[in-house]
Amino acid sequence: MKVKITPLNIATAFLLFLAVYIGIYGIKINNSKTLNFSGTICAVFVLFAFVVFVIDMMLRNFFPDTKKLWIIECCFIVLTAVIYLLVK
Repeated sequence: MKVKITPLNIATAFLLFLAVYIGIYGIKINNSKTLNFSGTICAVFVLFAFVVFVIDMMLRNFFPDTKKLWIIECCFIVLTAVIYLLVK
């Protein structure tokens, strides 16, 4: 099996790193003195990582060429960031 490094692989690794980091060190929300949302935020990042992993596997099946795969996945990441900023 040939291992391909893709942008969504990097995004999945980053999301899993954030989940583990928040799970170990916790997170502080400025206005909340008594509530601890570290477990919830950690679970959300794990869910995001799973979704990104599944999308990566689907795109790998559709685009076997590595160069085309990189272009499509980079466009997907940019589109997702733009939609996030528009909704925010």
